[in-house]
Amino acid sequence: MKYSTKLSDTIHILIFIALGDDEQLSSTKIAESIKTNPAYVRQLMAILKNAGIVVNTQGHANAALAKSADKINMYDIYQAVEGDKPLLHLDTDTNPDCGIGINIQFAIGDFYHEIQNMIDEKMKSITLQDIIDRYYFKIGKVKNL
Repeated sequence: MKYSTKLSDTIHILIFIALGDDEQLSSTKIAESIKTNPAYVRQLMAILKNAGIVVNTQGHANAALAKSADKINMYDIYQAVEGDKPLLHLDTDTNPDCGIGINIQFAIGDFYHEIQNMIDEKMKSITLQDIIDRYYFKIGKVKNL
């Protein structure tokens, strides 16, 4: 099963920007940290810019958060890079000749929907600043941004 790392990669980029210490943050430098290619970073940056999460000056490598880290939440980031794609997916390619195979989606679909709603609400409550604070806590450093 293939899963997406776009949310994790995008948060990685945003943390890089938020903690950037006014240095030139090229897509190559960020890509090296994520272990991906610079084109992928530029693609995610364009998505973030279109979503109003980051801003940059034409002709300059540096990007900045469009608003403070405590005003950007994980749900907004997820919506920017994944859209309305749910985290849980039903297998709709089950055997139609099997009673369980044909009906299991009806049994678990409502639960998946409830779980998705809970996840959405939790993601709305987690800000980029919360992630930055947790990052500093995990590395044993305290810093107020």
